[in-house]
Amino acid sequence: MKLILTEEQEFLRDTAKDFARERTPVTHFRALRDNKDENLWDKDIWQEMVNLGWSGILVPEEFGGSNFGVAGISVILQECGKTLTPSPLFSTGVLGAYAISNFGTQGQKEKYLPKIVSGEITTALAVDESSHHDPSKTIFTAEKNNNNFLLNGKKTFVIDGASADILIVLARTSGNSGELAGLTLFIVDANVDGIKRIKLDMTDSRNYANIEFNDVMVSDEDIIGELESGGENVEKVLDIGRITMSAEMLGNAEAAFEATIEYLKQRKQFGVLIGTFQALQHRAAEMFCELELTKSAVMAAMHGADENSNELQRLSSLAKTIAGETLHLVSNEAIQMHGGIGVTDEYDLGFYIKRSRVAEQIFGSSTYHTERYANLSGF
Repeated sequence: MKLILTEEQEFLRDTAKDFARERTPVTHFRALRDNKDENLWDKDIWQEMVNLGWSGILVPEEFGGSNFGVAGISVILQECGKTLTPSPLFSTGVLGAYAISNFGTQGQKEKYLPKIVSGEITTALAVDESSHHDPSKTIFTAEKNNNNFLLNGKKTFVIDGASADILIVLARTSGNSGELAGLTLFIVDANVDGIKRIKLDMTDSRNYANIEFNDVMVSDEDIIGELESGGENVEKVLDIGRITMSAEMLGNAEAAFEATIEYLKQRKQFGVLIGTFQALQHRAAEMFCELELTKSAVMAAMHGADENSNELQRLSSLAKTIAGETLHLVSNEAIQMHGGIGVTDEYDLGFYIKRSRVAEQIFGSSTYHTERYANLSGF
């Protein structure tokens, strides 16, 4: 596996870099937060991203997408992560597009994928039911009712759940908590009766919601894949999500690091640039080394996904673990090296440590993935 980008992937990266700098700088994110925007992302900006083809990166060409692969969408999210670009790209262009493209029926693909590509609909993946990520612990139920199912339960911390048009929901159709067997994925219209969405005010100012289901009726045609194949399928969707989220986290860390290096070059104490202090140089060097390791882990994972590697689970857990630990380190050190100004709301750096603390937990913390990696490795 060569840890390099193709010409097409470099083009996507450069386009995303220019777009993020010009259209979604951190001031854009700040304005949405300060104005208490309902979606916490701008519909016009999202349409511009759609027009660039980003919503269809993981969608087959026959449904209007470009099928540029996980590496293609990852380099875009990495650049967007540098400016904290708010959009439903992760929830819709990654999770929704991948789930339906790879596991949906032909009818579901024809119905939903062109609408994802055109930006007509957004999606959200509803998996977690507590603050501790573990799909096998699903107790949310789907009870058979003739040719239909009744969905009951609560999903928590659903990314873009407050604004999504379509929900992809993991439910238990048989078995017990702690088992991946007996789980099924359903496509659900987010606006039907029986669904209650509770928007969350999270520290990273991203769009999240808790979602309650009370006798929400869906049919056999709303099952993604086969009945009770959801456990295996959702793990594949989550692995793609973990890889692409790791790329976004890498972008977060790179931006915080670059801001810190610039500060070390400019800030003086007692007439001396603090960047000349050897102790700070050592800490900056450590951050640089960890960032380089993270780049390698993320690139290996995204290429592994596109090559259908049988090591995908380990690669995704490795990337998520390292990205989480690196972003934690860099955001902490950035604040420490800036001093008090680093945590003031007027200074952008504080946004990155807030994003860090939430992103570390999305689809499994470093602790979760370290244990998962060890189990997959036979320990």
